[in-house]
Amino acid sequence: MRAYARELAFQLIFERLFVKDNFYDEEFFASLKKDEDKDFAKEILSGYTNNKDEILNLISSHLVGYELDRVYKVDLALLCTALAEIIYIKTPYKIVANEIVELAKRYSTDKSSRFVNGVLSSIIKSLN
Repeated sequence: MRAYARELAFQLIFERLFVKDNFYDEEFFASLKKDEDKDFAKEILSGYTNNKDEILNLISSHLVGYELDRVYKVDLALLCTALAEIIYIKTPYKIVANEIVELAKRYSTDKSSRFVNGVLSSIIKSLN
């Protein structure tokens, strides 16, 4: 299930916002039954890990009234997850945006889904 694989990738990206060491924990992906789902989650994580500075700069350039260090870390991890998938895996942005907003509703504050959607929409427009 791609949605769950995306969620696991988001959780690892969130963790990596706090832990500077890059590590790879196969046990984290053990709950994914299909190899294609494991590969999908690993691709998102790899896209983020290999392009972290580019992704963070892209987010930072589309923030209005915020500095990157003031963005709630859950929201930042959601945006990083979305951009890694859109840019490096080439998943259609409408699918990713919808899934990431749903994750924001589950994992973040009441206003976060609108914030994440707004920033993500701005970035998507600039990429197209």
